[in-house]
Amino acid sequence: MLSSKKKLQLVAAFATLFLFAAVVGCNGFFVDPVLTSIAVGPTATINQGGTVQESAIGTYNDGSTKTLSSGVQWSSSDSTTASVSNAGLVTGNAPGSATITAGFQATSGTSSVTVNLGNVTALKISPTTASIVVNGIQNFTALATVTGQSTPVDVSSTATWVVSDPTNFTITLGDPVTIAAGAAAPPGEQVTVTATYASTNTLNATATLTVTQ
Repeated sequence: MLSSKKKLQLVAAFATLFLFAAVVGCNGFFVDPVLTSIAVGPTATINQGGTVQESAIGTYNDGSTKTLSSGVQWSSSDSTTASVSNAGLVTGNAPGSATITAGFQATSGTSSVTVNLGNVTALKISPTTASIVVNGIQNFTALATVTGQSTPVDVSSTATWVVSDPTNFTITLGDPVTIAAGAAAPPGEQVTVTATYASTNTLNATATLTVTQ
């Protein structure tokens, strides 16, 4: 015969097992959520010598998100242009663009940082006027006047370019920038090409492009 104490112990043990089985049956075993993606930001434009703090936010397979801090591996595609510290602080070293990557466990994410010159006092496009034929192309260069430098600096690849008729003209970014006239560009049309450069101040320059016969 089992003593009353043993009976109570068995009842308690069965009750515990029954409760555990019920929890498992309803919810399954609890497991840590799995990291599925990392969002890195901000995508930024900074001046040479300036900084921007990047952050890494992880998304998990249960829909939750978390700001990642310790254990993140930060790197730059071009540390000559923009370097990044172990804490995600990006420093602009030279004009250009770099991809900033945050890696955590087996997952990574990226953002881009553009570094512009500081102390730009003027901006111009070369040439200021040009002609183009239908289905033709024309190259343009953006030149920045920088305090303390005797010659203009080519900033074509880091300027923002727009054309006043984006339906009939397309822009290919690079150094130089290429404008192409489409087949439907009407002869005699004049369009304005604008370059914008963010420095200590935001500067704009324009050029005129005319479609010839």
